[in-house]
Amino acid sequence: MSKFEMIDVEVDPRGVARLVLNRPDAKNAMSQDLMRELRTAARELVADDKVRAIVLTGAGDVFSAGGDLKGMQRQATNSREGRLADATEFAQILGELDNLPKPLFGRINGSAFGGGLGLISVCDLAIGLSSATFRLSEVTLGLIPATISPYVVAKIGVPHSRRIMLNAYKMDGQAAVRLGLLDECVDSIESLDEAIERELRAVLQCAPGAVADAKKLIRYVSAHDPEANLDYTATALADAWETAEIREGIDAFMNKRKPNWQG
Repeated sequence: MSKFEMIDVEVDPRGVARLVLNRPDAKNAMSQDLMRELRTAARELVADDKVRAIVLTGAGDVFSAGGDLKGMQRQATNSREGRLADATEFAQILGELDNLPKPLFGRINGSAFGGGLGLISVCDLAIGLSSATFRLSEVTLGLIPATISPYVVAKIGVPHSRRIMLNAYKMDGQAAVRLGLLDECVDSIESLDEAIERELRAVLQCAPGAVADAKKLIRYVSAHDPEANLDYTATALADAWETAEIREGIDAFMNKRKPNWQG
């Protein structure tokens, strides 16, 4: 694993990776360098066959304050070409995180603003704190949440996106659950860890190849018409029956034993 300055990465014996935004003094603001480190770490975790799931969280009591202030100041004097290049790179990194073949769980340890909501939205499941604040604050600065918008809109839908994007609406954890940004909220860090651990135990019971294919399936069918989906899903199911995982799964079921992916 590469060495990082703005994130921490740990992998436990079960194959659960913990990916930590580690700029607590800057409230884990999403600088370009931090995002590049996230991309590098994610690629390395995907390439590691021992890694079964990834937990994204933040150091300190804030998940992420969103855009980095120094980066915003630099953009104010940047050329249009430079701004376009930076925005494109940022969008590409979010796309890679959204398309990870391994489950990405958001342990949202505190408040999140702006781009932090984009990181939450690329998680397959996100659990946060009831007391936290969530806000897309870009319009208060004369900006728009452009590069994160495809993931936020996909996560919470068009009506809810209008509700929170147009007026920088502040949400607590319960409101974030109602609008679909979070899947669950809890009252303490201890409860947050218990909730994340519950989800990890569940996914570790599942075949890793099937989980990856299921993520790919969701992406495809959500973006194609019924005719394309018919062909794709029929082929995907036929392919699944030819994998070593299905043979292992059926044999384990018939012989009343654990399949090999359950250790």
